[in-house]
Amino acid sequence: MTSAVITGTGLYTPPHAIDNEALVAAFNRWVDAENGRHAEAIERGEREPLLHSSSEFIVKASGIHSRYVLDAEGILDPQRMRPRLDERSNDAHSIQCEMALAASREALERAEIEAHEIELVIVACSNLERAYPAIAVELQAALGASGHAFDMNVACSSATFAIDVAANAVRSGGAQRALVVNPEICSAHLNFRDRDSHFIFGDACTALLIEADGVARADARFAILGSKLTTRYSNAIRNNSGFLNRITDSDPLAEDKLFVQEGRRVFKEVCPLVAQLIVDHLGELGLAADDLSRLWLHQANRHMNDLIARRVLGRDPDLKEAPVILDRYANTSSAGSIIAFHLHRDDLAGGALGVVCSFGAGYSAGSIMLRKVS
Repeated sequence: MTSAVITGTGLYTPPHAIDNEALVAAFNRWVDAENGRHAEAIERGEREPLLHSSSEFIVKASGIHSRYVLDAEGILDPQRMRPRLDERSNDAHSIQCEMALAASREALERAEIEAHEIELVIVACSNLERAYPAIAVELQAALGASGHAFDMNVACSSATFAIDVAANAVRSGGAQRALVVNPEICSAHLNFRDRDSHFIFGDACTALLIEADGVARADARFAILGSKLTTRYSNAIRNNSGFLNRITDSDPLAEDKLFVQEGRRVFKEVCPLVAQLIVDHLGELGLAADDLSRLWLHQANRHMNDLIARRVLGRDPDLKEAPVILDRYANTSSAGSIIAFHLHRDDLAGGALGVVCSFGAGYSAGSIMLRKVS
């Protein structure tokens, strides 16, 4: 069977950054206005006052210090508190296609190939800006790629599940070159008026080129040794926005139509699931935790990453072994582990073993084991 290798990655980082202090200032201004508006009810004990947020609270809870977003002005406006992105004409590139083009072109350059040589394009992310036509088909046309394309959604595990699909297509001979792209606009589904989650997400787009080893041109490449995926149903992380909202007459701005999670429950249930997934995957491949040089984990929460890495390695990881990018990117859903891989892979020696791992809503989790070839 043909071996599949990763030969190029790309990253699009939005132009606007919001640090914790700016985000907290906007949130607290909204809190003060709401508490003032309901002052009499609060005084009568009919309503609990809303609590301020703080940068210290955010860092302690998540390890996040800043995030990149497509639009900062709308988010920091206490009267709006959501991004303001203009609707585009049907003939213009969609926002996600535009993000994807930037990340894809970098991946193609690193892989030393031309767009027309791509035979499969997968756009995989937590939220797609339209139902159809597929963003992937739009991207395929915009790049000038050949073959076929489709969208898929496995929430924060969208990238790892798409890598599995693309690698299998390459191994089976269905495509010699496949492009996996993750355009995440997480700020659009985040409730910036929820103290427990208003700081979690940022926006970004990653791209990753998977090729048959025999046709790859780039010197630097990572062999995909195998993938292990799992899903277990849970509604502890959810977003109820969908095309049926308009016929159920539900409010499209209601809190449950945005990102909602039971944080403590997620932490308790997901961390052991993911750690065991990686350990089992290593065992199936005849490998051990001591063989791992790098863990490119989903960048959701610093405490979750530390606990998962500790359970896999049997000791505390250092930042070189389990790199962190969420401090400045925040949680970028499926793009997070790929950003970590993109930024923290070049220093590895030939033969080094690493794992790209995702976990999120579903629950879904994916482990992609990689060996640096050169």
